[in-house]
Amino acid sequence: MVLSLPLRRVLAVAALLTCTHAGAGNQKEEALADSVRIALANAITDARPPKPQFSDIRERIHYLRWLGEMSERLKKRLPDRQVRREFLETAWYEAKRAGLEPALVLGLIQVESAFRKYAVSPVGAHGYMQVMPFWTRVIGDGDRAKLFHMQTNLRYGCSILRMYIDMEGGNLFLALGRYNGSRGRPEYPNAVLAAWKQWEYKGDQ
Repeated sequence: MVLSLPLRRVLAVAALLTCTHAGAGNQKEEALADSVRIALANAITDARPPKPQFSDIRERIHYLRWLGEMSERLKKRLPDRQVRREFLETAWYEAKRAGLEPALVLGLIQVESAFRKYAVSPVGAHGYMQVMPFWTRVIGDGDRAKLFHMQTNLRYGCSILRMYIDMEGGNLFLALGRYNGSRGRPEYPNAVLAAWKQWEYKGDQ
């Protein structure tokens, strides 16, 4: 079948839009205690570039080895070396800042967006960690476009996941379900936990 030029253009645009969609669910807007909302707002306001600090040289060496190995693993998904390095540095920093394992955060990003910065889910979640835009109104300045900024997206996502883990008393399974808007169902938590294993670093063992 031969397609006319306008129709081919329409189909090409449709294909492009389809490939940027993410298949994740969505966080639910919930009533938050003022203390929780303020804590979250404070957590996402400091936008200084990630600058990891290390108490001794062994920690720094561990970090640099982690960075090198993760960069190799991520090469096919993020081919540009500088983009890949900045992404990993930021993911590590924001994960640690929120008290999360970097491998968990990378696993969640793999499931949520397949490492696509501009991914948009059918329900409107944005970016690497598929953050719902309502969060920018609840704890930010209301500018949803900022969710396509790498550090902003990772900071929101890590802070929200940390909040859900605390809300669930440390139960990661339920917290992941809440993050995805599917609390109590096993599919999403199991997918993230499986992806987490793919990003574990065991180079120093």
